[in-house]
Amino acid sequence: MLVDPQAKIAALHGNIERVICGKSDVVTLAMVTLLARGHLLIEDVPGVGKTTLAHSFARSVSGTFKRIQFTSDLLPSDIIGFSVINQTSRDFEFRPGPIFANIVLADEINRTTPKTQSSLLEAMNDAQVSVDSHTHQLPRPFMVIATQNPVEYHGTYPLPESQLDRFMIRTHMGYPQVEDEKRIITATHLVGRAEEVSPVLSADDVIALQEAASRVTIDDGLVDYLMAIVSATRSRPDVDLGVSTRGAVFLYRAVQAMALINGRTYALPDDVKRLAIPAFAHRIVVNPGVESFDRRNDDAKDILTEILDQVPVPL
Repeated sequence: MLVDPQAKIAALHGNIERVICGKSDVVTLAMVTLLARGHLLIEDVPGVGKTTLAHSFARSVSGTFKRIQFTSDLLPSDIIGFSVINQTSRDFEFRPGPIFANIVLADEINRTTPKTQSSLLEAMNDAQVSVDSHTHQLPRPFMVIATQNPVEYHGTYPLPESQLDRFMIRTHMGYPQVEDEKRIITATHLVGRAEEVSPVLSADDVIALQEAASRVTIDDGLVDYLMAIVSATRSRPDVDLGVSTRGAVFLYRAVQAMALINGRTYALPDDVKRLAIPAFAHRIVVNPGVESFDRRNDDAKDILTEILDQVPVPL
């Protein structure tokens, strides 16, 4: 049983911020995703700390961690595993792939083919994989942290909507503030520090925190507010595809996790407003007249901002 959730949450946050300077909001979103039993997509240009964040986050939990470098020649069996024949028993034995870990870093996920990308769908949705008519459960907790560069298209395969919908939260690192960047540049000891991060949470701690988050109360009026936002994304003429039911469920769980992180046993409208864009923007497909992927992302955020301004907040 988890004795002090807030102490565990503070320890995790502080441990990651030893390596990631000036990105408290991004670290919080990563923690929300973990406690809400979701998966995280980190998008940004090269060299701003995407992989470092994922690596230090994973190493802060004492469970198993695997990193998969996604490339164009990667095969589904390289991720989920494969069956080989045992020369002694003459039976097939399953050899698990790197997906069998508590936290999996899918680095540059959009550099592999759609066939290989799709091998993650069952794992991310059901925490299991099926090979040769056998279903294998993944360990608990289980979280995929994926990174991708959204501005480089040569040799990449954009994630389809079905894959994007599996990610609970999508976030961006962004360039650091001047003072934070100065610290990074001058503090040479920070280089490689992700490798030196020590665990502050056990796998059982994470499961206990996830269960604590699931007990956070969300008032019916707040659920109606959340659903009004979802419905608004489906009825706009400038949106071809609104938020899915899975997206609504993910936001509900993320709101519970955010409340727990903030030391509350109940959720507030501010939790919904804070998480609506990182939870919904990547699920909205705007009209095809918007050609640029970056422009599509910006438009989705603008649309959600308008919706959040228009939908009445429950009192």
